[in-house]
Amino acid sequence: MSRLPADSHVHSEWSWDAGSLPDAAGTMVRTCEQAMRIGLPALVFTEHLDLEDTWRVDDGDLGPYAQKHVDQDGFVRVPPFDVAGYLDAIERCRSAFPELRILTGVEYGQPHLWDEQAAELLSSGVIDRVNGSLHMLPFGDTRTEPTTLYRHRQADEVMWAYLEEIPRMVAGSDSFAVFTHIDYAVRSWPAERVGPFDPRRFEEGFRGAMRALAASGRALEMNTRRLWPWIPSWWAEEGGRAVTFGSDAHQPERLAANFPEAVAMVESFGFAEGSRPEDPWTR
Repeated sequence: MSRLPADSHVHSEWSWDAGSLPDAAGTMVRTCEQAMRIGLPALVFTEHLDLEDTWRVDDGDLGPYAQKHVDQDGFVRVPPFDVAGYLDAIERCRSAFPELRILTGVEYGQPHLWDEQAAELLSSGVIDRVNGSLHMLPFGDTRTEPTTLYRHRQADEVMWAYLEEIPRMVAGSDSFAVFTHIDYAVRSWPAERVGPFDPRRFEEGFRGAMRALAASGRALEMNTRRLWPWIPSWWAEEGGRAVTFGSDAHQPERLAANFPEAVAMVESFGFAEGSRPEDPWTR
């Protein structure tokens, strides 16, 4: 097997959701310690950059890590990203762990809607990696996550809306290099109500989203919370040339989860490592 790649999707206490955990303080340091223990050569702390700082959720739709940000009216109110504090913490970790490659990054939610507001940060040169995420869709006069939408709309309607928004996100923003967790809406699929998720029912939607991403020259993240072979298979067939690996870890022990299996999976579809651990794998 090839060497472990960088974990290019990692959160610490500087993300608004991970920062709500009881033991959040020092998460970045403990994550670096975990990287050293498991022999991970590099990681990218991609903290949440959510400029859409208010949205509607139903009671219980957010996990305990984020529930503290929900007000009595059911709206999430996210604190701003503390860029200065985050960068100071990065420099302290780089000094403490010189053998580990530590890159800066953001997980940028709905970039096609917020590029003007994020332009100063993203053009400053202090951010090494920008992951683009689609977390929310229209919900009345506001927006919300698929978890909440599944309570109010037909499951198929929510999934199709998610997949159809991806090409609009690609066309509407040049600021992100990687599209993360293309299966995000699958995470909260209401299987208890409608049965198990079958990707073949939405194959053309996934493929259409992948074609748009591939044509833009961007990479697709292999999010290792779940390993779906159909994702790298369809990505390669639709012209995708590059992948990154991301655990989406919010706790140190989840760093690089399932990476050996993910590496073997993407290698079987013709992707090969780059010259540096943080480089996308290409075919």
